[in-house]
Amino acid sequence: MSIKIRGSVWLLAATALAVPGMVQARPTSREAALEARLQRLEAEMTQLRADLKSARDEQAVHADQAIAVRQTAEQAQAQALVATRTAEAAATKSDEATAKATALADAAPKQGFRSGNSNVVLSGYIKLLASSARYSGGDDPSNSLGRDLYLPQSIPVFNPASPTSPTRVTDFTAKQTRFWVDANTKLGSHALKAYIEFDFQAAPGTPQALGQGTQRTTNAYDLAMRRAFVQFDRWMFGQEFTNFSNPAVYPESTDYVGGVDGLIFVRQPMVRYSLPLDKGLTLHLAAENPETASATAGAAALIENGEDHAPDFTARLEYAGKFGFLDVAALGRQLRVDNARTGLAHISDSRVGWGISTTGKIFLNEKHTSDIRFQATYGEGIGRYLGLNFSPDTVLQANGQLGSVRNLALFGSGRFALNDQWRVNLIGSFQRVSYASYLNRTTAGIAMYNRQAWSIAGNVFYSPVKNVDLGVEYRHGDRRLVNDLNGHVDRLDFAAKYSF
Repeated sequence: MSIKIRGSVWLLAATALAVPGMVQARPTSREAALEARLQRLEAEMTQLRADLKSARDEQAVHADQAIAVRQTAEQAQAQALVATRTAEAAATKSDEATAKATALADAAPKQGFRSGNSNVVLSGYIKLLASSARYSGGDDPSNSLGRDLYLPQSIPVFNPASPTSPTRVTDFTAKQTRFWVDANTKLGSHALKAYIEFDFQAAPGTPQALGQGTQRTTNAYDLAMRRAFVQFDRWMFGQEFTNFSNPAVYPESTDYVGGVDGLIFVRQPMVRYSLPLDKGLTLHLAAENPETASATAGAAALIENGEDHAPDFTARLEYAGKFGFLDVAALGRQLRVDNARTGLAHISDSRVGWGISTTGKIFLNEKHTSDIRFQATYGEGIGRYLGLNFSPDTVLQANGQLGSVRNLALFGSGRFALNDQWRVNLIGSFQRVSYASYLNRTTAGIAMYNRQAWSIAGNVFYSPVKNVDLGVEYRHGDRRLVNDLNGHVDRLDFAAKYSF
């Protein structure tokens, strides 16, 4: 198109040069043709200019359309980004709303009832225990504590000088039935808790009167307090399991305790303070009720002296997390006997008792249905804390001085969930008592004192529905005295429990 325009321009220029000479002449036919041709060229040039303008206008329109399309695409992309961010914000708000709803659901009482600004829960369980025990030499008296539960110090020992045939006994009891009241109150930023718990097993087992607490007729037993305390923020006042141990280590068992030989098991009044040190790390300090359980040389019976001057002090450092928990505990106490006079002689003496212990529970799965539990304890003058007072804290000698008694106790158990309904527990427990070498080991001394106890047990629990547990357990326990007389028991238990 540009070549044609240039040719037309040169032609017009040549024609313009020739025109002045021909102005005066009369146009010829050739000139007329040339003029007509020139007019056509001018028309073509005008048309070419119009076409060029039209092409440029069309190109501009296309460019504007491209820009508009690009702008539309950019706007769509921006709108999509805004929509994505809006969706993300909505999802975040939804998650926050879900979290708040979950928190509110967790904060709401799942059971119990409201009383003022307190949430009160009444709970407990009904438990039947049927047991059959075979003793190697003799048996426990009827209605005794050793018949209701595994108690190593109650195992009859076998004396070769006067052999006794093995005996078998069978008992049914519902004494382990338990009931508790738990009240929690929010007072501004403070937390207040009150708790009281009862059962029928802790009451004295001796029948009160004919028809009361006898197996012959009513089997009526007294309700006894197990635990009763008030907790205000970090402080706790009342009766609770000793701070020297963590009761969460106790195994799942048909028995009242389960593997008590090597376990710390004491409930007593105390004042306790809990101090958080770091995430998952807490220090528990307590001053607890003192009581020296002594024995007199020549007699194995334990005596509650009631002459203590200072409380028992305990400290427990606990680290808890998703893995479970680990505890290290220490005990310091004064042992004191000041309760007898012989003529003009006043029998009185005291000594220091101490103990250290480590306790733990390690979860084996994410659901926390399977775990390993353990406890190891060593100390002097801690007999009443171990194995339901398997040994004395100290021995009162004929000279009025207190002899030392040391204890080593080991416990371990494994809980293995087979599924949501079936689980298996394996339990092992051991305690060894060491008496000072200067104590007389003859019949007139400590020959009949407990020296060692151990037991192994295995059970299977089945929960056909929620809150119902059915269990079968076998246990073998052994007791040995300082003079090496020993006895053992094989015990088969069946337990049915409904928790509410």
